Amino acid sequence: MHLKLGTMHTIVVSSPEMAKELIQKHDLAISSRAVPEAARALNHHTASLAWLPVGSQWRTLRKICNENMFSSKQLEASQILRREKLQQLRDYVQGCCSSGRVVSIGEIAFVTSINLISSTLFSMDFAQFGTDSSQEMKEAVQGLMKTHGTPNLADYFPMLKLIDPQGIKRESEVHLGKILATFDEIVSQRLQSRCGVHSPKKDDMLEALLDLNQENDSNFSLHDIKHLLLDLFVAGTDTVVDSVEWAMTELIRNPEKMLKAKNELSTIIGMNKQVEESDISRLPYMHSVVKETFRCHPPGPFLVPHRANDDIEINGYTIPKNSQILINVWAIGKDSRIWSNAHSFEPERFLDSKINYRGQDFELITFGSGRRICPGLPLAHRMVHLMVAYLVHNFNWKLEPGVKPEELDMNEKFGLSLHKAAPLKAIPTKVNTTF
Repeated sequence: MHLKLGTMHTIVVSSPEMAKELIQKHDLAISSRAVPEAARALNHHTASLAWLPVGSQWRTLRKICNENMFSSKQLEASQILRREKLQQLRDYVQGCCSSGRVVSIGEIAFVTSINLISSTLFSMDFAQFGTDSSQEMKEAVQGLMKTHGTPNLADYFPMLKLIDPQGIKRESEVHLGKILATFDEIVSQRLQSRCGVHSPKKDDMLEALLDLNQENDSNFSLHDIKHLLLDLFVAGTDTVVDSVEWAMTELIRNPEKMLKAKNELSTIIGMNKQVEESDISRLPYMHSVVKETFRCHPPGPFLVPHRANDDIEINGYTIPKNSQILINVWAIGKDSRIWSNAHSFEPERFLDSKINYRGQDFELITFGSGRRICPGLPLAHRMVHLMVAYLVHNFNWKLEPGVKPEELDMNEKFGLSLHKAAPLKAIPTKVNTTF
């Protein structure tokens, strides 16, 4: 589909065949980003791994992330931290069981995710369960995803950029400013502590980035550090939270699927044991639940917009230079030519399927593909599986009185990510296990 929106050409790709043709054959030609005005707030786009064009700066940031956070070695080393955060999640929900409290799945997933990311980046927790401590940060993260994904007249009519008629860039600046102000304070404190003779060195991402910053020939500035941390922070919380909430919504809405997931966990893991990361590969039905969640509710419904660096010929059509290219992952996941009963939640469809979301199967490119595939995929893979498995294995879930599973609100709230419009709230009850 070719849309002319103001002065901008927008190409919408809605089939796996065209996505494959475009990304595999023209990956370099579409490797740049169509940067919205919202992402230009506070010059974020000049240091953002998500928005920078492919080049030396982008490659440096990507290498830093892979070596210090997303490599197999680093993920294995940080496994203890994830286990600790999941234990805190389980302890909190167990307390809710005892008191009969209603749990907001999105809230507990957010606290778990934000503390995992903040501990990885800064060796500190940003939130506590059962309090409003994370509310401001949650609003800032979700606000950013909303402004970055909202159609903006200033993107299509450049003469309107100075006016910002919808206030989208101004709103983005507010959200970015809140997060960066927090980071400024943390970075300043860390720099002061590094000057102390007896201050122990932290083992986290910020420490690694400051080491790079202080190398003699480094071009890696504090501005670069804060904006890279912002990318990791936002992406590391939003994607996981949305996916966990959608997965739990579908399982509660489909009790027979929930029972299958519970039976697999109790059979393979055992009733008196906790799920470990090494167990993920032994849980085919849980894998299928996560894949089906990504198909039905992709975290990024259009991925991050690509931009054509040159005119591109594809199947007899010309994609003009500088066109914005949207990969409609949401539509691909609902395509009845590819998926039987496309609007039904059926994890079983993946049990005998080799389709995965690692970027090679274009029917399910949840995290993108090619050069711009999401670098945080390995961590998101672990966290989504573990969090859903913990919630399913350790607790039974029932809806509030008067709410039936088939009546759950399944409306979606579109932005750069796909939020659930109405929060999922459920009451946990204990499973008869001993640890």
